[in-house]
Amino acid sequence: MAAASAAQLAVNGGVKMATNSQAYLEGDKVKQTKSLIAELCRHFYNQGWVSGTGGSITIKVHDDSVPKSQQLIVMSPSGVQKERMVEEDMYILSSDGSILSAPLAKPTPHKPPKCSDCAPLFMKAYQMRNAGAVIHSHGMESCLVTMLNPLAKEFRITHMEMIKGIQGHGYYDELVVPIIENTAYENELTESLTEAIKAYPKTTAVLVRNHGIYVWGDSWISAKTQSECYHYLFDAAIKLHQLGLDWTTPSHGPIQNAKISALAPNGSIKPSRCIVLDIEGTTTPISFVTDVLFPYARNNVGRHLDATYDSAETQQDIKLLRAQVQQDLENGVAGAVCIPSDDAGKMEVIAALVANVEAMIKADRKITALKELQGHIWQTGFQNNELEGLVFDDVPAALEKWTASGIKVYIYSSGSRLAQRLLFGHTKHGDLRKHLCGFFDTTVGNKRETKSYTEITASLGVDNPSEILFVTDVYQEATAAKAAGLEVIISIRPGNGPLPDNHGFRTIRSFSEI
Repeated sequence: MAAASAAQLAVNGGVKMATNSQAYLEGDKVKQTKSLIAELCRHFYNQGWVSGTGGSITIKVHDDSVPKSQQLIVMSPSGVQKERMVEEDMYILSSDGSILSAPLAKPTPHKPPKCSDCAPLFMKAYQMRNAGAVIHSHGMESCLVTMLNPLAKEFRITHMEMIKGIQGHGYYDELVVPIIENTAYENELTESLTEAIKAYPKTTAVLVRNHGIYVWGDSWISAKTQSECYHYLFDAAIKLHQLGLDWTTPSHGPIQNAKISALAPNGSIKPSRCIVLDIEGTTTPISFVTDVLFPYARNNVGRHLDATYDSAETQQDIKLLRAQVQQDLENGVAGAVCIPSDDAGKMEVIAALVANVEAMIKADRKITALKELQGHIWQTGFQNNELEGLVFDDVPAALEKWTASGIKVYIYSSGSRLAQRLLFGHTKHGDLRKHLCGFFDTTVGNKRETKSYTEITASLGVDNPSEILFVTDVYQEATAAKAAGLEVIISIRPGNGPLPDNHGFRTIRSFSEI
Protein backbone atom coordinates (compact mmCIF):
# COMPACT_ATOMS: atom_id res chain seq x y z
CA MET A 1 0.00 0.00 0.00
CA ALA A 2 1.33 3.48 -0.85
CA ALA A 3 2.52 5.57 2.11
CA ALA A 4 0.12 8.39 1.26
CA SER A 5 -2.85 6.05 1.29
CA ALA A 6 -1.70 4.36 4.47
CA ALA A 7 -1.49 7.72 6.18
CA GLN A 8 -5.14 8.31 5.42
CA LEU A 9 -6.39 5.21 7.18
CA ALA A 10 -8.55 5.55 10.27
CA VAL A 11 -9.88 2.99 12.71
CA ASN A 12 -13.65 2.64 12.96
CA GLY A 13 -15.01 -0.16 15.08
CA GLY A 14 -11.70 -2.04 14.82
CA VAL A 15 -11.67 -1.84 11.01
CA LYS A 16 -9.27 0.47 9.19
CA MET A 17 -10.77 2.65 6.50
CA ALA A 18 -9.51 5.60 4.45
CA THR A 19 -10.71 8.98 5.73
CA ASN A 20 -11.94 9.81 2.22
CA SER A 21 -14.02 6.64 1.98
CA GLN A 22 -17.80 7.00 1.91
CA ALA A 23 -18.09 4.93 5.07
CA TYR A 24 -15.80 7.28 6.98
CA LEU A 25 -17.47 10.41 5.56
CA GLU A 26 -20.80 9.09 6.84
CA GLY A 27 -19.33 7.85 10.13
CA ASP A 28 -20.03 9.03 13.67
CA LYS A 29 -16.96 11.26 14.02
CA VAL A 30 -17.85 13.31 10.97
CA LYS A 31 -21.53 13.47 11.97
CA GLN A 32 -20.61 14.65 15.46
CA THR A 33 -18.44 17.42 14.03
CA LYS A 34 -21.22 18.54 11.67
CA SER A 35 -23.70 18.60 14.55
CA LEU A 36 -21.27 20.55 16.71
CA ILE A 37 -20.83 23.25 14.06
CA ALA A 38 -24.61 23.63 13.72
CA GLU A 39 -24.93 23.94 17.50
CA LEU A 40 -22.11 26.48 17.78
CA CYS A 41 -23.51 28.59 14.94
CA ARG A 42 -26.83 28.84 16.76
CA HIS A 43 -24.95 29.96 19.85
CA PHE A 44 -22.83 32.46 17.90
CA TYR A 45 -25.97 33.83 16.22
CA ASN A 46 -27.38 34.62 19.65
CA GLN A 47 -24.10 36.38 20.46
CA GLY A 48 -24.47 38.54 17.35
CA TRP A 49 -21.39 37.08 15.68
CA VAL A 50 -22.97 35.41 12.61
CA SER A 51 -26.14 37.36 11.86
CA GLY A 52 -27.26 38.17 8.33
CA THR A 53 -25.59 34.96 7.04
CA GLY A 54 -22.20 36.53 7.89
CA GLY A 55 -19.39 34.82 9.73
CA SER A 56 -18.42 31.17 9.60
CA ILE A 57 -16.82 28.30 11.48
CA THR A 58 -14.74 25.25 10.62
CA ILE A 59 -13.58 22.34 12.78
CA LYS A 60 -11.28 19.42 12.13
CA VAL A 61 -12.74 15.95 12.67
CA HIS A 62 -11.03 14.82 15.86
CA ASP A 63 -9.77 11.27 15.44
CA ASP A 64 -6.85 9.99 17.54
CA SER A 65 -6.02 7.42 14.87
CA VAL A 66 -5.36 10.13 12.27
CA PRO A 67 -2.47 12.63 12.50
CA LYS A 68 -3.87 16.10 13.11
CA SER A 69 -2.35 17.46 9.91
CA GLN A 70 -4.28 14.82 7.94
CA GLN A 71 -7.64 15.03 9.70
CA LEU A 72 -10.72 15.91 7.68
CA ILE A 73 -12.18 19.41 7.84
CA VAL A 74 -15.85 20.25 8.26
CA MET A 75 -16.84 23.74 7.15
CA SER A 76 -20.06 25.72 7.27
CA PRO A 77 -21.54 26.94 3.95
CA SER A 78 -21.67 30.51 2.72
CA GLY A 79 -24.72 32.72 2.41
CA VAL A 80 -27.07 30.70 4.65
CA GLN A 81 -28.95 31.49 7.84
CA LYS A 82 -26.36 30.30 10.33
CA GLU A 83 -28.87 29.77 13.14
CA ARG A 84 -30.93 27.39 10.96
CA MET A 85 -28.13 25.20 9.68
CA VAL A 86 -28.31 21.42 10.08
CA GLU A 87 -25.76 18.63 9.63
CA GLU A 88 -26.70 18.13 5.99
CA ASP A 89 -25.68 21.72 5.14
CA MET A 90 -21.99 21.16 5.90
CA TYR A 91 -19.06 20.70 3.57
CA ILE A 92 -16.34 18.11 4.18
CA LEU A 93 -12.84 18.91 2.97
CA SER A 94 -9.61 16.94 2.87
CA SER A 95 -6.60 18.18 4.80
CA ASP A 96 -5.38 20.02 1.68
CA GLY A 97 -8.69 21.85 1.22
CA SER A 98 -10.22 19.73 -1.53
CA ILE A 99 -13.99 19.28 -1.22
CA LEU A 100 -14.86 15.63 -0.55
CA SER A 101 -18.56 16.06 0.18
CA ALA A 102 -20.99 18.88 -0.58
CA PRO A 103 -24.62 19.38 0.53
CA LEU A 104 -27.54 18.82 -1.82
CA ALA A 105 -29.33 21.82 -3.30
CA LYS A 106 -32.52 22.96 -1.57
CA PRO A 107 -35.63 24.33 -3.31
CA THR A 108 -36.33 28.02 -3.76
CA PRO A 109 -35.95 30.43 -1.98
CA HIS A 110 -32.73 28.76 -0.80
CA LYS A 111 -29.58 29.63 -2.70
CA PRO A 112 -27.51 26.92 -4.38
CA PRO A 113 -24.99 25.47 -1.89
CA LYS A 114 -21.61 27.13 -1.74
CA CYS A 115 -18.64 26.44 0.53
CA SER A 116 -17.65 29.27 2.86
CA ASP A 117 -15.97 32.24 1.19
CA CYS A 118 -13.62 32.11 4.19
CA ALA A 119 -12.23 28.72 3.12
CA PRO A 120 -8.85 30.01 1.82
CA LEU A 121 -8.31 31.96 5.04
CA PHE A 122 -9.36 29.03 7.21
CA MET A 123 -6.87 26.83 5.39
CA LYS A 124 -4.04 29.25 6.18
CA ALA A 125 -4.74 28.90 9.91
CA TYR A 126 -4.79 25.12 9.55
CA GLN A 127 -1.59 24.99 7.52
CA MET A 128 0.45 27.68 9.26
CA ARG A 129 -0.68 27.19 12.88
CA ASN A 130 -1.80 23.54 12.97
CA ALA A 131 -5.19 24.76 14.18
CA GLY A 132 -7.96 22.39 15.18
CA ALA A 133 -10.75 24.93 14.59
CA VAL A 134 -11.19 28.45 13.20
CA ILE A 135 -14.00 30.94 13.89
CA HIS A 136 -14.81 33.98 11.77
CA SER A 137 -16.99 36.48 13.60
CA HIS A 138 -18.77 39.62 12.46
CA GLY A 139 -19.40 40.64 16.06
CA MET A 140 -20.04 44.37 16.35
CA GLU A 141 -17.25 44.88 18.91
CA SER A 142 -14.67 43.21 16.65
CA CYS A 143 -15.66 45.64 13.91
CA LEU A 144 -15.86 48.85 15.98
CA VAL A 145 -12.60 48.29 17.82
CA THR A 146 -10.72 48.59 14.51
CA MET A 147 -12.26 52.03 13.98
CA LEU A 148 -11.04 53.60 17.23
CA ASN A 149 -7.82 54.47 15.43
CA PRO A 150 -8.23 54.17 11.65
CA LEU A 151 -4.44 54.22 11.17
CA ALA A 152 -3.58 51.58 13.76
CA LYS A 153 -2.12 48.32 12.45
CA GLU A 154 -2.63 46.56 15.78
CA PHE A 155 -5.04 46.32 18.68
CA ARG A 156 -3.29 46.42 22.06
CA ILE A 157 -4.58 45.96 25.59
CA THR A 158 -3.04 45.05 28.93
CA HIS A 159 -3.89 44.37 32.57
CA MET A 160 -7.33 42.86 31.96
CA GLU A 161 -8.37 39.56 33.54
CA MET A 162 -9.76 38.07 30.33
CA ILE A 163 -6.33 38.30 28.66
CA LYS A 164 -5.59 35.11 30.59
CA GLY A 165 -8.04 33.32 28.29
CA ILE A 166 -5.82 33.98 25.26
CA GLN A 167 -3.26 31.26 24.59
CA GLY A 168 0.21 32.15 25.86
CA HIS A 169 -0.88 35.27 27.76
CA GLY A 170 -1.27 36.32 31.37
CA TYR A 171 -2.86 39.24 33.19
CA TYR A 172 0.31 41.35 33.11
CA ASP A 173 1.05 40.72 29.44
CA GLU A 174 0.24 43.05 26.60
CA LEU A 175 -2.11 41.41 24.11
CA VAL A 176 -1.37 42.41 20.52
CA VAL A 177 -3.75 41.56 17.65
CA PRO A 178 -2.77 42.54 14.09
CA ILE A 179 -5.28 44.49 11.99
CA ILE A 180 -5.47 44.02 8.22
CA GLU A 181 -7.45 46.15 5.80
CA ASN A 182 -10.78 44.93 4.46
CA THR A 183 -11.44 44.08 0.82
CA ALA A 184 -14.59 43.79 -1.26
CA TYR A 185 -14.34 39.99 -1.39
CA GLU A 186 -13.43 37.66 1.46
CA ASN A 187 -10.91 35.54 -0.45
CA GLU A 188 -8.94 38.67 -1.34
CA LEU A 189 -7.92 38.86 2.33
CA THR A 190 -5.88 35.67 2.07
CA GLU A 191 -2.53 37.27 1.29
CA SER A 192 -2.71 39.96 4.00
CA LEU A 193 -3.90 37.42 6.58
CA THR A 194 -0.99 35.16 5.63
CA GLU A 195 1.47 38.03 6.14
CA ALA A 196 -0.09 38.88 9.51
CA ILE A 197 0.25 35.28 10.71
CA LYS A 198 3.92 35.32 9.67
CA ALA A 199 4.62 38.69 11.28
CA TYR A 200 2.91 37.86 14.59
CA PRO A 201 3.97 34.33 15.56
CA LYS A 202 2.32 34.62 18.98
CA THR A 203 -1.11 35.73 17.78
CA THR A 204 -4.16 33.46 17.63
CA ALA A 205 -6.32 36.02 15.86
CA VAL A 206 -6.34 38.60 13.07
CA LEU A 207 -8.73 41.56 12.98
CA VAL A 208 -10.12 42.82 9.67
CA ARG A 209 -10.89 46.52 9.77
CA ASN A 210 -14.58 47.44 9.48
CA HIS A 211 -15.34 43.73 9.11
CA GLY A 212 -14.64 41.27 11.96
CA ILE A 213 -12.08 38.79 13.26
CA TYR A 214 -10.56 35.37 12.56
CA VAL A 215 -9.70 33.31 15.65
CA TRP A 216 -8.11 29.87 15.80
CA GLY A 217 -7.19 27.34 18.46
CA ASP A 218 -5.82 23.84 18.73
CA SER A 219 -9.38 22.60 19.33
CA TRP A 220 -12.91 23.94 18.98
CA ILE A 221 -12.97 24.53 22.74
CA SER A 222 -9.81 26.65 22.55
CA ALA A 223 -11.08 28.61 19.55
CA LYS A 224 -14.46 29.26 21.21
CA THR A 225 -12.92 30.26 24.54
CA GLN A 226 -10.48 32.65 22.92
CA SER A 227 -13.18 34.14 20.68
CA GLU A 228 -15.28 34.93 23.73
CA CYS A 229 -12.29 36.51 25.47
CA TYR A 230 -11.34 38.58 22.42
CA HIS A 231 -14.88 39.93 22.07
CA TYR A 232 -14.99 40.76 25.78
CA LEU A 233 -11.69 42.66 25.53
CA PHE A 234 -12.81 44.53 22.42
CA ASP A 235 -16.03 45.54 24.18
CA ALA A 236 -14.03 46.66 27.22
CA ALA A 237 -11.73 48.78 25.05
CA ILE A 238 -14.68 50.45 23.33
CA LYS A 239 -16.32 51.27 26.67
CA LEU A 240 -13.07 52.52 28.17
CA HIS A 241 -12.64 54.73 25.09
CA GLN A 242 -16.13 56.14 25.62
CA LEU A 243 -15.11 56.96 29.19
CA GLY A 244 -11.93 58.65 27.99
CA LEU A 245 -9.76 55.93 29.54
CA ASP A 246 -6.71 54.29 27.97
CA TRP A 247 -7.03 50.49 27.66
CA THR A 248 -3.44 50.18 26.42
CA THR A 249 -1.79 51.23 29.69
CA PRO A 250 -1.61 49.27 32.97
CA SER A 251 -3.47 51.90 35.00
CA HIS A 252 -6.22 52.47 32.40
CA GLY A 253 -6.06 56.15 33.28
CA PRO A 254 -7.22 59.09 31.16
CA ILE A 255 -6.18 58.96 27.50
CA GLN A 256 -3.12 61.12 26.98
CA ASN A 257 -0.79 61.74 24.11
CA ALA A 258 2.12 62.86 26.25
CA LYS A 259 5.65 61.85 25.33
CA ILE A 260 8.74 61.76 27.51
CA SER A 261 12.01 63.17 26.25
CA ALA A 262 15.50 61.79 26.38
CA LEU A 263 18.20 64.44 26.16
CA ALA A 264 20.71 63.42 23.53
CA PRO A 265 24.42 64.21 24.04
CA ASN A 266 24.18 67.11 21.59
CA GLY A 267 21.33 68.64 23.59
CA SER A 268 18.54 67.77 21.19
CA ILE A 269 15.23 66.53 22.60
CA LYS A 270 13.86 63.27 21.20
CA PRO A 271 10.34 62.26 22.25
CA SER A 272 9.65 58.67 23.31
CA ARG A 273 6.40 56.75 23.34
CA CYS A 274 7.84 53.69 25.08
CA ILE A 275 10.56 53.03 27.63
CA VAL A 276 12.29 49.65 27.78
CA LEU A 277 14.22 48.98 30.98
CA ASP A 278 16.98 46.54 31.79
CA ILE A 279 16.88 45.07 35.32
CA GLU A 280 20.37 44.30 36.70
CA GLY A 281 22.23 47.56 37.31
CA THR A 282 19.29 49.62 36.01
CA THR A 283 16.18 49.05 38.11
CA THR A 284 17.80 46.66 40.58
CA PRO A 285 21.25 46.36 42.20
CA ILE A 286 23.45 43.77 40.52
CA SER A 287 24.26 42.47 43.99
CA PHE A 288 20.61 41.44 44.52
CA VAL A 289 20.86 39.08 41.57
CA THR A 290 24.34 37.76 42.30
CA ASP A 291 24.09 37.61 46.11
CA VAL A 292 20.41 36.74 46.61
CA LEU A 293 18.64 35.28 43.56
CA PHE A 294 21.47 33.18 42.12
CA PRO A 295 22.44 31.59 45.45
CA TYR A 296 18.79 30.83 46.21
CA ALA A 297 18.38 29.05 42.88
CA ARG A 298 21.69 27.21 43.26
CA ASN A 299 20.93 26.08 46.83
CA ASN A 300 17.39 24.96 46.03
CA VAL A 301 17.66 23.40 42.57
CA GLY A 302 17.85 19.84 43.93
CA ARG A 303 14.96 20.36 46.34
CA HIS A 304 12.83 21.95 43.62
CA LEU A 305 13.48 19.20 41.08
CA ASP A 306 12.79 16.47 43.63
CA ALA A 307 9.51 18.04 44.80
CA THR A 308 8.17 18.85 41.32
CA TYR A 309 9.86 16.18 39.19
CA ASP A 310 6.68 14.67 37.72
CA SER A 311 4.96 17.97 36.93
CA ALA A 312 4.57 19.02 33.29
CA GLU A 313 6.35 22.29 34.02
CA THR A 314 9.46 20.63 35.47
CA GLN A 315 9.53 17.98 32.76
CA GLN A 316 9.58 20.80 30.20
CA ASP A 317 12.45 22.44 32.11
CA ILE A 318 14.34 19.14 32.08
CA LYS A 319 13.73 18.76 28.34
CA LEU A 320 15.23 22.21 27.71
CA LEU A 321 18.21 21.44 29.95
CA ARG A 322 18.85 18.11 28.22
CA ALA A 323 18.94 19.83 24.83
CA GLN A 324 21.24 22.59 26.12
CA VAL A 325 23.62 20.15 27.84
CA GLN A 326 23.81 17.98 24.73
CA GLN A 327 24.78 21.05 22.73
CA ASP A 328 27.33 22.03 25.41
CA LEU A 329 28.90 18.57 25.35
CA GLU A 330 29.23 18.72 21.57
CA ASN A 331 30.87 22.15 21.85
CA GLY A 332 33.16 21.17 24.71
CA VAL A 333 31.69 23.66 27.21
CA ALA A 334 33.41 23.42 30.60
CA GLY A 335 31.27 22.00 33.40
CA ALA A 336 28.83 20.16 31.12
CA VAL A 337 27.94 16.70 32.47
CA CYS A 338 26.01 14.05 30.56
CA ILE A 339 22.43 13.67 31.81
CA PRO A 340 21.39 10.00 31.94
CA SER A 341 18.11 8.79 30.50
CA ASP A 342 15.03 8.45 32.68
CA ASP A 343 15.76 4.73 32.92
CA ALA A 344 18.69 5.52 35.23
CA GLY A 345 16.24 6.68 37.88
CA LYS A 346 15.00 10.00 39.22
CA MET A 347 17.86 10.65 41.64
CA GLU A 348 20.55 9.98 39.03
CA VAL A 349 18.89 12.39 36.61
CA ILE A 350 18.49 15.07 39.28
CA ALA A 351 22.13 14.75 40.37
CA ALA A 352 23.33 15.35 36.81
CA LEU A 353 20.90 18.25 36.37
CA VAL A 354 22.12 19.89 39.59
CA ALA A 355 25.75 19.61 38.47
CA ASN A 356 24.99 21.24 35.13
CA VAL A 357 22.84 23.99 36.62
CA GLU A 358 25.51 24.86 39.19
CA ALA A 359 28.11 25.14 36.41
CA MET A 360 25.77 27.33 34.33
CA ILE A 361 25.04 29.65 37.27
CA LYS A 362 28.76 29.91 38.13
CA ALA A 363 29.50 30.91 34.53
CA ASP A 364 26.55 33.40 34.60
CA ARG A 365 25.24 31.99 31.33
CA LYS A 366 22.34 33.85 29.68
CA ILE A 367 20.54 30.83 28.26
CA THR A 368 16.82 30.11 28.15
CA ALA A 369 17.04 26.60 29.66
CA LEU A 370 18.70 27.92 32.82
CA LYS A 371 16.55 31.04 33.08
CA GLU A 372 13.29 29.08 32.83
CA LEU A 373 14.28 26.73 35.66
CA GLN A 374 15.57 29.60 37.80
CA GLY A 375 12.27 31.41 37.34
CA HIS A 376 10.31 28.41 38.60
CA ILE A 377 12.62 28.02 41.61
CA TRP A 378 12.29 31.72 42.45
CA GLN A 379 8.52 31.46 42.08
CA THR A 380 8.48 29.06 45.00
CA GLY A 381 10.71 31.41 46.98
CA PHE A 382 8.48 34.42 46.42
CA GLN A 383 5.33 32.43 47.16
CA ASN A 384 6.84 31.21 50.45
CA ASN A 385 7.99 34.75 51.36
CA GLU A 386 11.60 33.56 51.30
CA LEU A 387 12.38 36.17 48.64
CA GLU A 388 11.41 39.82 48.16
CA GLY A 389 12.02 41.83 45.00
CA LEU A 390 14.40 44.78 45.25
CA VAL A 391 14.44 47.95 43.14
CA PHE A 392 16.24 51.24 43.60
CA ASP A 393 14.20 53.77 45.60
CA ASP A 394 13.74 56.11 42.61
CA VAL A 395 12.17 53.40 40.45
CA PRO A 396 8.56 53.25 41.79
CA ALA A 397 8.00 57.02 41.52
CA ALA A 398 9.43 57.09 37.99
CA LEU A 399 7.27 54.19 36.84
CA GLU A 400 4.18 55.89 38.26
CA LYS A 401 5.08 59.22 36.64
CA TRP A 402 5.74 57.70 33.24
CA THR A 403 2.57 55.62 33.10
CA ALA A 404 0.49 58.54 34.37
CA SER A 405 1.88 60.52 31.42
CA GLY A 406 0.74 57.86 28.96
CA ILE A 407 4.20 56.36 28.44
CA LYS A 408 4.29 52.59 28.04
CA VAL A 409 7.00 50.90 30.07
CA TYR A 410 8.44 47.45 29.31
CA ILE A 411 11.15 45.25 30.78
CA TYR A 412 13.87 43.47 28.78
CA SER A 413 16.07 41.17 30.82
CA SER A 414 18.05 37.98 30.40
CA GLY A 415 15.93 36.56 33.24
CA SER A 416 12.75 34.75 32.20
CA ARG A 417 9.50 36.66 31.91
CA LEU A 418 8.25 34.75 34.94
CA ALA A 419 11.28 35.85 36.97
CA GLN A 420 10.74 39.46 35.88
CA ARG A 421 7.09 39.41 36.93
CA LEU A 422 7.99 37.88 40.29
CA LEU A 423 10.64 40.52 41.02
CA PHE A 424 8.39 43.49 40.26
CA GLY A 425 5.33 41.85 41.79
CA HIS A 426 6.84 41.34 45.25
CA THR A 427 8.69 44.48 46.39
CA LYS A 428 8.60 46.52 49.59
CA HIS A 429 6.91 49.18 47.46
CA GLY A 430 4.09 46.77 46.61
CA ASP A 431 3.19 45.29 43.23
CA LEU A 432 4.87 47.41 40.54
CA ARG A 433 3.54 45.33 37.65
CA LYS A 434 0.57 47.68 37.44
CA HIS A 435 2.95 50.16 35.77
CA LEU A 436 4.42 47.71 33.25
CA CYS A 437 2.93 46.90 29.85
CA GLY A 438 4.98 43.82 29.07
CA PHE A 439 8.13 41.76 29.50
CA PHE A 440 10.81 40.58 27.05
CA ASP A 441 13.44 37.90 27.74
CA THR A 442 16.09 36.04 25.75
CA THR A 443 13.43 34.27 23.68
CA VAL A 444 13.31 37.51 21.68
CA GLY A 445 17.09 37.33 21.22
CA ASN A 446 20.42 37.99 22.91
CA LYS A 447 20.59 41.41 24.55
CA ARG A 448 23.86 42.23 22.81
CA GLU A 449 22.50 41.62 19.32
CA THR A 450 20.91 44.38 17.23
CA LYS A 451 18.24 42.07 15.79
CA SER A 452 16.78 41.61 19.29
CA TYR A 453 15.97 45.32 19.48
CA THR A 454 14.62 45.29 15.95
CA GLU A 455 12.27 42.50 17.04
CA ILE A 456 11.19 44.48 20.11
CA THR A 457 10.56 47.53 17.94
CA ALA A 458 8.27 45.48 15.71
CA SER A 459 6.44 44.13 18.76
CA LEU A 460 5.82 47.56 20.26
CA GLY A 461 4.20 48.89 17.11
CA VAL A 462 5.93 52.28 16.96
CA ASP A 463 6.32 54.09 13.66
CA ASN A 464 10.01 54.75 14.28
CA PRO A 465 12.49 52.94 16.58
CA SER A 466 13.66 56.32 17.89
CA GLU A 467 10.32 56.54 19.71
CA ILE A 468 11.65 53.88 22.10
CA LEU A 469 14.02 54.79 24.92
CA PHE A 470 16.16 51.91 26.17
CA VAL A 471 17.88 52.20 29.56
CA THR A 472 20.67 49.75 30.45
CA ASP A 473 23.95 49.59 32.36
CA VAL A 474 25.76 47.48 29.75
CA TYR A 475 27.69 49.25 26.99
CA GLN A 476 27.38 46.36 24.52
CA GLU A 477 23.58 46.33 24.96
CA ALA A 478 23.46 50.10 24.50
CA THR A 479 25.47 49.80 21.28
CA ALA A 480 23.21 47.06 19.91
CA ALA A 481 20.05 49.04 20.72
CA LYS A 482 21.47 52.20 19.16
CA ALA A 483 22.30 50.29 15.98
CA ALA A 484 18.62 49.29 15.80
CA GLY A 485 17.64 52.97 15.96
CA LEU A 486 16.52 53.19 19.59
CA GLU A 487 17.32 56.11 21.86
CA VAL A 488 19.63 54.90 24.62
CA ILE A 489 20.63 56.02 28.11
CA ILE A 490 23.20 54.20 30.25
CA SER A 491 22.42 53.75 33.93
CA ILE A 492 25.19 54.42 36.45
CA ARG A 493 24.36 52.60 39.68
CA PRO A 494 26.41 51.47 42.70
CA GLY A 495 28.17 48.21 41.87
CA ASN A 496 27.93 48.58 38.09
CA GLY A 497 30.92 47.79 35.90
CA PRO A 498 33.09 50.51 34.31
CA LEU A 499 32.24 52.00 30.93
CA PRO A 500 34.68 52.59 28.05
CA ASP A 501 36.15 56.06 27.76
CA ASN A 502 34.32 58.33 25.31
CA HIS A 503 31.42 55.86 25.01
CA GLY A 504 29.17 58.58 23.59
CA PHE A 505 25.99 57.80 25.54
CA ARG A 506 24.10 59.98 27.95
CA THR A 507 24.29 58.60 31.51
CA ILE A 508 22.01 58.94 34.54
CA ARG A 509 22.31 57.99 38.19
CA SER A 510 18.57 58.08 38.91
CA PHE A 511 15.38 57.66 36.91
CA SER A 512 14.35 61.10 38.16
CA GLU A 513 16.81 62.49 35.59
CA ILE A 514 14.71 61.16 32.70
